Amino acid sequence: MTNDTPALVTVDRPMAGCAVVTLNRPRAMNALSRELRRELTSTFEALRSDGDARVIVLTGAGNAFCAGLDLKELGAAAQPGAAVAPTADEDPMQAMLRLQAPVIGAINGPAITGGFELALACDLMIASTRASFADTHARVGVMPGWGLSQRLSRLIGPGRAKELSLTGNFLDAHQAATWGLVNRVVEPEDLLPAALKLASDMLSVLPEMLVAYKRMIDDGLDGTLADGLALERERSRAWAAELHGADIEARRREIAERGRAQGKPAH
Repeated sequence: MTNDTPALVTVDRPMAGCAVVTLNRPRAMNALSRELRRELTSTFEALRSDGDARVIVLTGAGNAFCAGLDLKELGAAAQPGAAVAPTADEDPMQAMLRLQAPVIGAINGPAITGGFELALACDLMIASTRASFADTHARVGVMPGWGLSQRLSRLIGPGRAKELSLTGNFLDAHQAATWGLVNRVVEPEDLLPAALKLASDMLSVLPEMLVAYKRMIDDGLDGTLADGLALERERSRAWAAELHGADIEARRREIAERGRAQGKPAH
């Protein structure tokens, strides 16, 4: 990459503790070329060991979140299957899943196929009114390998997931919210501020809890409800053994003060 070539991934620091990662191929709808996949993978790996990246916001430049794998590049490749089963340095999904920090997806436009998978790997999503979602794996003739066939059905139910995946139809932002795919829908100009406000709220909780609670939710989802309840009991007891009354009282006062500042009853 020369000095005149824009970075394919940019990282901004709008406030302490937060990193905003932006896919930066706007003319190609942020399609995941091999080089972009490598840069995104290395970016996530760097953030994993960055103590000042306790919450991450992921978004796209221009009018799209991400159009998925670069089909032009894939069609010209001698071994297109390598993009579907990538090596470690070209697998942003695995690098993303290794992050301890929660990832907020700020979905600014279409999230298609591999881009949909990136969105689903976020811990939660806020969508612009311009956002949309589509799974075109069945139309392209490529089996998903980044989790779409499993995460989508768990999030919105198998019937709705099959409707999307077996047709390739687009889902608009408001319907995505109705189905529980995204947390909320905002106007385009409000998207990043809304994501940063949520990041700020997350950064206001205890840092060690932010990591441990996210991990407990994710680990619990890997098994049955009974497995998850047993895991919660085990980790709760281990955590309780380290608690101190003075710390709890100090935090209670902080919570009460925050409740008063927000105009809500504090208990």
